[in-house]
Amino acid sequence: MGGDTSRSLVGRDMSERSTGRPTETTTRRLWNRLTWPVWNDRQRRLRAPLRALLPTVVTFVAFAVVQTAVRARFDHPIREPLEAAGFAVVLVAAVLGSARLLDRRPVSEFGLAFDRSWWHSFAAGALIATAINAGALLVSLWAGWARLVGVTRGAGELPFALAMVVVFGYVAVAATWEEFVMRGVLLKNLAEGADGFLPRWAAVGLAVLCSTLVFAILHGGKVSHASQYGYYLLAGLVLAGAYVLTGELALSIGFHVFYNVTMSAVFGLGHSQQTPELLAVDIVGPALWVGEEGLVFVGFAALGGLALLGYVRWQRGRLALADSVTRWTPR
Repeated sequence: MGGDTSRSLVGRDMSERSTGRPTETTTRRLWNRLTWPVWNDRQRRLRAPLRALLPTVVTFVAFAVVQTAVRARFDHPIREPLEAAGFAVVLVAAVLGSARLLDRRPVSEFGLAFDRSWWHSFAAGALIATAINAGALLVSLWAGWARLVGVTRGAGELPFALAMVVVFGYVAVAATWEEFVMRGVLLKNLAEGADGFLPRWAAVGLAVLCSTLVFAILHGGKVSHASQYGYYLLAGLVLAGAYVLTGELALSIGFHVFYNVTMSAVFGLGHSQQTPELLAVDIVGPALWVGEEGLVFVGFAALGGLALLGYVRWQRGRLALADSVTRWTPR
């Protein structure tokens, strides 16, 4: 018995030496330690901060490439539809690439279910955004800070209806991209990564704060005074709140798209976006009140946030963090 055991142990030792299994295990452990800061070996995907930031950086660069290529070859009015189409291709590639290569999750888990309920929430966000911009216009007209001077202005060489379609497509792609990368990718991955290290409410709160700060910084080109960042911080909180309470991007995308479109192209209140205007409005009041980051817009953005909360409360029966915000379903 003893001799057989010795021979079996010797044989197993020789077999391990020949196959190199202990060396492979040691190498694997060393590799896991070296790559731990950037790679989650158990989940077989990048760590949360990289999953959060890479889609934003890559798509931002891709948009710049598309814009540079189109503007070097084409002029208005062909330029804008081609840019919008190029941006749309980048956006779709970012959604599919993030789902398959980075996050390894179903597209729907970003908050892009596209079912009937999703479209109902999209429409609700659109209606709320349109209503608060209409309110901002009425207040500006009542206070004498804006003057209605005509209709259907600024279409340029295109028929007005076609110009509005082009503007809507351009704005819709840009706003959807912001919601996907800021909320669906950045916020979700940061909340998912922090969950477990922090209580769930704190993990989601930290993710909301980070995504809101990045959102405000991305709009820094429109800001002429530090106080104007408050408007974008508030907007980021409103949009993030809609996402974390529903786990869906429908409400925030609908609100964001129609807020931008109705402010500039419908009610003529935009300054940074030069678009055709259904209602031609001249802004004559002080920038403190009726600038694009003025107090009138801040106040109505806050009202919009309350309206979104009311819709979520009516739809779901309560206000609570959606479980899907920190959920990962491997694919």
